[in-house]
Amino acid sequence: MTAVELYCVGARVWVRDPELVWTPASVTSPYATESRSLQLTSDVSGQPVTLTINPKDPELPPLRNPEILLGENDLTALSYLHEPAVLHNLHVRFINMNAIYTYCGIVLVAINPYQSLPLYSADIIQAYSGRNIGEMDPHIFAVAEESYRKMVRGEGNQSVIVSGESGAGKTVSAKYVMRYFASVGGGSSQTQIESRVLASNPIMESIGNAKTIRNDNSSRFGKYLEIGFNKGNTIIGASMRTYLLEKSRVVYQAQGERNYHIFYQLCSSHGIPEYSGLQLGPSETFYYVNQGGDPGVDGVDDQEELENTREAMTMMGINDSEQLKVFRVLFHSTSREHRLRGSRERLL
Repeated sequence: MTAVELYCVGARVWVRDPELVWTPASVTSPYATESRSLQLTSDVSGQPVTLTINPKDPELPPLRNPEILLGENDLTALSYLHEPAVLHNLHVRFINMNAIYTYCGIVLVAINPYQSLPLYSADIIQAYSGRNIGEMDPHIFAVAEESYRKMVRGEGNQSVIVSGESGAGKTVSAKYVMRYFASVGGGSSQTQIESRVLASNPIMESIGNAKTIRNDNSSRFGKYLEIGFNKGNTIIGASMRTYLLEKSRVVYQAQGERNYHIFYQLCSSHGIPEYSGLQLGPSETFYYVNQGGDPGVDGVDDQEELENTREAMTMMGINDSEQLKVFRVLFHSTSREHRLRGSRERLL
């Protein structure tokens, strides 16, 4: 059977739409070779549609998968694997099945739900521990377990790559992978080393993450985290390399965006006597942290986040005195210029 013969009466296809991107339709008349046209009926509006095929790009509309395959947890199981099929299957799983994870072979596709879900508790970690990938529903823990098991069995290094556009959930996904490794590689009780590995997250987020138009906790740098295990498959240490930090954000933020979190954490704590030597004040009084005009983040208490950052620093072996020195380097060295610039702006 040729490709054209698949477009018989009743064939189910996808057609491009300026608003919905892709919409379903059904063939009502076979493909006419002479006129290079295909008669369709939109499954959304019920209106007839004439699709003219461009002779320079003679590509027929993508065929739709059988209904029985809708919601498959692995995209490679679909009869037709193309853009509308992938998008529709992910849509069905997310909307109809409340599933944010879908496999595509060895790749895990994750949809950011922009809310907390009860999918990452210790019980869930235990459920995926020791299971082969594919035995349970797609999950970030299943990918982490597969990597861990291959490392244990093959005694070789493994890599988990987390990629995506801004706001896709890379930072959170990486944290869950680390949490899984810390749990399965820490024995019955989490050791100091595993705790330190996890403690690096709030520190890196406070000084390297910022609010953008698309993401309230966007990582403004790339990072490569290496976790070391001993022969007993227990975590013995970790190291992190950072690169491509967005340095320009320190002195400029677009409308609706923020500087790095640590500045607002410190500003929100200006009334605490311990920080009196830093000459802090409300973030609105500092030009370099108020250019975006929106210093707050919905649902985030910056003062509480500073305490979390300090707890993490303590866990990493940085005492209170050293912490204040770090904050002074981050903030106090330029606070005078910040205030002067802010005052000049108000005078103008």
